[in-house]
Amino acid sequence: MSIVEAVDAASFTSAFPHTTFAIRHELANNPLFTLPRLLELQARMPRDRIEFNSGKVNITQDPDSTPMVDLPPDEIIRRIETCSAWMVLKSVEEDPEYRALIDQVLLSVVKANGYNSLAEAGFHDIRGFIFVSSPNSITPFHADNENNIFVQIHGGKRFHVYDNRDNSVASEEAIEHVLIKHRNLKFDPSFDAKGVHYELSPGDGIFVPYQWPHWVGTTDGYSISMAITWKTDDILWRNDVLTVNSMLRSIGMPQSAPGHSKALDAVKVTTLRSVKAVVDPLRKNETMRRVLRRLVLGRRANYYLQTKTTDSKAA
Repeated sequence: MSIVEAVDAASFTSAFPHTTFAIRHELANNPLFTLPRLLELQARMPRDRIEFNSGKVNITQDPDSTPMVDLPPDEIIRRIETCSAWMVLKSVEEDPEYRALIDQVLLSVVKANGYNSLAEAGFHDIRGFIFVSSPNSITPFHADNENNIFVQIHGGKRFHVYDNRDNSVASEEAIEHVLIKHRNLKFDPSFDAKGVHYELSPGDGIFVPYQWPHWVGTTDGYSISMAITWKTDDILWRNDVLTVNSMLRSIGMPQSAPGHSKALDAVKVTTLRSVKAVVDPLRKNETMRRVLRRLVLGRRANYYLQTKTTDSKAA
């Protein structure tokens, strides 16, 4: 078996990257995902790369009223079985050991699609996110702006994914705001008719297509899982157009969806990328990342950095 493969061998050619499907993987017993190794990893990470809150949240959760956990990150990991918390370690690809594993997983994905390398397949902005969650925790309904190989490593999860290609689950406006506002979306039980519902155990996983909304719940044990994400040239282009559209909509200027006017889309992308060329180097500094996040997302943007308990890395 490859380190990652589709349960239905044809999925990587017939379904990928347009719809969700189940996968199997060989990461469940990898020592990089034990709690002691995750404790070591979080100790090496910038504090703003560690996001956490209570796992007792709603499927539709207002990000401005997200309940917190009054513990530092290391204690959350130590007490994950009992502290009712949800945590994500972001951008773990910056750690060499985890990056090597992420590249190995994605190489198996591109080879299943007939490519010999990640560059040949056009995979950009490769990232890894490790989730550590208490029993019976919820990840609210949200959408992400990249493709995602999601692997379950310890414990169980119920993963609910919704086809939004016709914008009937989340509107174009809602999807625009996911890029520059908060990722959470409003959920309605009627969406379940368009959902695919997975029961994941260690060794299971799924492919989550770009911008397909989803919510997740852990079962009766603590959970460790990882999302391995990437963007293509088409996704990078679409994200840039949607970002500008969201900015213009926020000042009363709604825009047409990407693809309606290729010439106008090109102007938006060129303008935004000129700004990014100035701003992106600032993101290498943690303090500037916090400032930029607050400027874009509002005063509550850094809520997960503000706990009563001060850990050694908190600013």
